[in-house]
Amino acid sequence: MSFQDENPGAGVPGPVPFIDLTAQYRTIRSDVREAVEQVFESQAFVLGEAVERLEADIAAYCDSRYAVGCASGTDALILSLLAAGVEPGDEVITSPFTFFATAGAIHRVGARPVFVDIEPHSFNLCPNHVEQAVTDRTRAIMPVHLFGQCAEMEPLWRIATRHKIPIIEDACQAIGAEYRGRRAGVLGTVGCFSFFPTKNLGGAGDGGMVVTDDTEIADRLRRLRVHGDLGGYNHAEVGFNSRLDALQAAVLSVKLKHLDNWSAARRTNAKRYQELFREHNVRSGIEEPATLPDRRHVFNQFTIRIRGGRRDEVMQFLRQSGIGCAVYYPIPLHLQTCFAHLGYREGDFPESERACREVLSLPIYAELPEEHQQRVVRKLAEAVQAESTLSFPGTADGDRRAA
Repeated sequence: MSFQDENPGAGVPGPVPFIDLTAQYRTIRSDVREAVEQVFESQAFVLGEAVERLEADIAAYCDSRYAVGCASGTDALILSLLAAGVEPGDEVITSPFTFFATAGAIHRVGARPVFVDIEPHSFNLCPNHVEQAVTDRTRAIMPVHLFGQCAEMEPLWRIATRHKIPIIEDACQAIGAEYRGRRAGVLGTVGCFSFFPTKNLGGAGDGGMVVTDDTEIADRLRRLRVHGDLGGYNHAEVGFNSRLDALQAAVLSVKLKHLDNWSAARRTNAKRYQELFREHNVRSGIEEPATLPDRRHVFNQFTIRIRGGRRDEVMQFLRQSGIGCAVYYPIPLHLQTCFAHLGYREGDFPESERACREVLSLPIYAELPEEHQQRVVRKLAEAVQAESTLSFPGTADGDRRAA
């Protein structure tokens, strides 16, 4: 069976990008340039008033007492672990199905990542497995609010309280997400955000933020990001150079005003996908992302599962049809080469491993045109409804290639 784009030749529609940052920039160009120009006029490029203003705005947005800017989301995780008292030899419980920085940060502070499996419907840490993983060396729980939806926090609160250990939220993909009316970042002891350009609130480069209600932790975070300096070159401990640039803060301050509208647009796009899935009879071949009760999902990614072991095949067909898509994430952290010393084996976390084989993320950015979504679903329907190996555009019907 051969799959070809409609109107081949000169009439072939243009590609559907996975994300289009220029579409967002066009709507705020003048405000961003004005904010950046103000920084250049001040010549204050590191920390300073622009960063303080953003910190105050993020704290207010999340309903936290403090917000501390840093150089990246990865640094936010590292600084938070240290500020919460995690030391070499300690253990931190987290998910194996997440971006590498989650476990990488734990390793970088000298602690051991202890993985537990995910819930299949949310992709987030399964609280039922967390209690079994707690030992006398556990010093923190690090749930990940993956793809923009908060983890199931209430049972994690009970576990953390019972064992007197902090919760460090990896909310790097979830700014603006909510759990029972409270924002991501204030659902634990500390919350960490990334401002990587493709995030819902993305800068013009790297940047990160930590929010907390704990005064002592906030003070230590501010020290750690400037080499442990108490002021006047008096260093209480060895910290890092992890300061947020004023240029990034200026850009983010402009964008923060639009964040809720952009998140609402992502939710609208997610709903439209679900309607189109029904219209094109796609649902039998995929599993749609679930929005759980008492959640505000902000859809940093719109991640479906492809049934029948055909994910890579479907992905390659979509890409060769001009449809942007991506896999987050193809290899679970417990099977990464660099973590082989932890002693985990294939089969230890079956839901995480299955997710890695099945997940596929589709375009979801706020400015995504409706006609692009329609084309995505039409091509997806062709792929998942096929009974034979896909033939890709530009090949002869008889030249069938597996992805």
